[in-house]
Amino acid sequence: MKISILTLFPEYFEPLWNTSIIKRAKEKDLFEYEVIDFRKFTQEKHGHVDDTPYGGGAGMVLMCQPILDALKSIRTEDSTVILLTPQGQTFNQSRAKELSLKDHLIFICGHYEGFDERIRDYVDIQMSLGDFVLTGGESACVVMCDAILRLLPGVIRQDSWQDDSFSNGLLEYPQYTKPVEYDGKRVPDVLLSGHHANIAKWRHQKALENTYYHRKDLLNEYPLTKEDKDFLDSLLPKE
Repeated sequence: MKISILTLFPEYFEPLWNTSIIKRAKEKDLFEYEVIDFRKFTQEKHGHVDDTPYGGGAGMVLMCQPILDALKSIRTEDSTVILLTPQGQTFNQSRAKELSLKDHLIFICGHYEGFDERIRDYVDIQMSLGDFVLTGGESACVVMCDAILRLLPGVIRQDSWQDDSFSNGLLEYPQYTKPVEYDGKRVPDVLLSGHHANIAKWRHQKALENTYYHRKDLLNEYPLTKEDKDFLDSLLPKE
């Protein structure tokens, strides 16, 4: 996979490429990346990439010419162009999996008050982290790249992320490690039993329980078995 990022602040991404798991993946050539300052593509003699909006209003709007010229310089038939905008679809684990299968992702990071509306006509996907507004698309882009890159083959073991929250439609089950007991709180006996079937059942039910208490909305889409429904019924308060 190759990732290209169009931004006014290339330095924002240095910690992403040079830290922890993503750094090791980069060193193993598991992905390529480039960060492009689209200011270098402006035709304005003073280097401007934004201007006041037609019709009036507060703030400055990114012009289409620098961004679209930068996009044209790197786009190929294999490219998927993502515009980061509060008006976009909400990014989630399912979308991360889908994007991890693409050959070339191009992210466009907006800034200031917004961008010229005509830019939307040149992108494939409009995406957002959630129902809030950031000072720019860079921080959202870092989060999305992290979520996508960790799913690439060889970055981490597949069994390390298959049970992640949202990977199978549920929140993740609780995890424990040494010591067996700390401050009077003990690791559940089933996890010490060595009985793999019982452990798997316990983990599944705990994932259901976590989802029920913290993100009940996810259960609307999850294919619940009769056993799952009976277990969830057992969580209901008794009258």
